[in-house]
Amino acid sequence: MLQLSRAFERQVGQALEVNSTDLAAMEHLIQEGALTPGELSRRLDISTAATTLVVDRLVALGHAQRHPHTSDRRKIVVVPAPESVTRAFQQLHPVIGGVAALTQELSDDERAVVEAFLTRVIGVYRSSLDPAS
Repeated sequence: MLQLSRAFERQVGQALEVNSTDLAAMEHLIQEGALTPGELSRRLDISTAATTLVVDRLVALGHAQRHPHTSDRRKIVVVPAPESVTRAFQQLHPVIGGVAALTQELSDDERAVVEAFLTRVIGVYRSSLDPAS
């Protein structure tokens, strides 16, 4: 499953013409909206210098734009380009739609079993995380 997930991520990255770090940055921007470069750096767990290069690439490809921060004129925010959000969702739609269709096929009892299982899996992940992270 992990190999399939990574292969799908590579496919989305290729369709958007970005590397894996740039794709991760786009995911954060799409999910969170406007972020300062510092916020993006923390989410990606990379240096601010590396984040500047990521943002430069995304802007050059038309995937993001820099805008003035609304409340701090010294800062900028990075905003995902609407066209790129649309392109990303076009890539994701077949998987999202396919999983949604599978979910609809489950009976209420099957859905309850899957939900309980996934809740327990999340618990295993959470209990395995270092509290300092």
